[in-house]
Amino acid sequence: MRIVVLGAGRVGSAIIKDLARDHEFDVTAVDASPSALEGLRSVENVTVVRADLSDSGEIAGAVGDGDLVVGAVPGPMGFNTLKTVLECGKNAVDISFFEEDPFELDDLAHHKGLTAVVDCGIAPGCWNIIVGYQETAMERLHRFECLVGGLPVVRTLPYEYKAVFSPIDVIAEYTRPSRFVAGGKVVTRPALSELELEDFPGVGTLEAFYTDGLRTLLTTVKAPFMREKTLRYPGHVEKIKLLRDTGFFSEKPVEVNGVMVRPMDLTVRLLFPMWQLAEGEEDLTVMRVMVEGDKDGRRQIHTYELLDRYDPRTGTTSMARTTGYSCTAVVRLVASGRFKRTGISPPEFVGREPGCYQFVIEDLAKRGVVFKETVS
Repeated sequence: MRIVVLGAGRVGSAIIKDLARDHEFDVTAVDASPSALEGLRSVENVTVVRADLSDSGEIAGAVGDGDLVVGAVPGPMGFNTLKTVLECGKNAVDISFFEEDPFELDDLAHHKGLTAVVDCGIAPGCWNIIVGYQETAMERLHRFECLVGGLPVVRTLPYEYKAVFSPIDVIAEYTRPSRFVAGGKVVTRPALSELELEDFPGVGTLEAFYTDGLRTLLTTVKAPFMREKTLRYPGHVEKIKLLRDTGFFSEKPVEVNGVMVRPMDLTVRLLFPMWQLAEGEEDLTVMRVMVEGDKDGRRQIHTYELLDRYDPRTGTTSMARTTGYSCTAVVRLVASGRFKRTGISPPEFVGREPGCYQFVIEDLAKRGVVFKETVS
């Protein structure tokens, strides 16, 4: 099977290398950056193609011979990229964190008879699969909560943070209004709000705050209480709020010495180099998922905990591992025909299908990404 991966950044390259290890796949890596592609030229079963993924025509050319396409582009490019892939008649698995409603492409996918799994990383992604599975295993869901964050192991002032995935998507988390469910109703709050401190074994105390992570779960899962919060080292949110509330994330131009400048462009130039992970710099991913519901006439709480770390043997970051390998597990499901639902499918739909949750959890465990589940 020929798989085309659009985007060869940290996460995209982890996806490419993992799929290439399966000798039933021929993988094509597509990116505009020569440096991103250079490290993949020597990987067995991988062909590299340079293309501008902001151009629909170049996307169409790149995916022409593919049987299945993986989208691993930054969020602002994600929706149009996926739309182009579907228009080309290709099944897709996508990890891009785009703002648009993916179900806007549902009619297109159905019309073409295609399977398209969206939001298919670690968060959103893997925890959606957990919720979808537990929704089928329980008689009724009462509550769902996910706390998740990707962090550098070494804390460096002033931000004590490095962008372990696309930095522009990190800023989107900090600016999009966050939605959660309380008492069966969708509630909207500003991102970064309702700060709490939570303790995590092996990491310590982290601050948890609202971001817009529930996404499709707001309409696909019926539970009276659902929320998702992002985790950072204590003190990070205060600094980000200062930047946001001062206007440094604004895309509305302001005049500076007679020149119109978008504050966001300046912020990107100054902030992103400070957030760049150095080669070999270690990171970690920490996540706690709690699903509460009724099963066999009794109330149950299923808690899943993950603490994953940078892999020094391969030089793969933890966020690339957890996000990328969640994606490749679903790619294997789609490629093998185990998951073949037509239309747009968020990951919770994958979790509802018999055997798919177990496959993903076991596939991740084979790669050292291990969830510890407890039931009370």
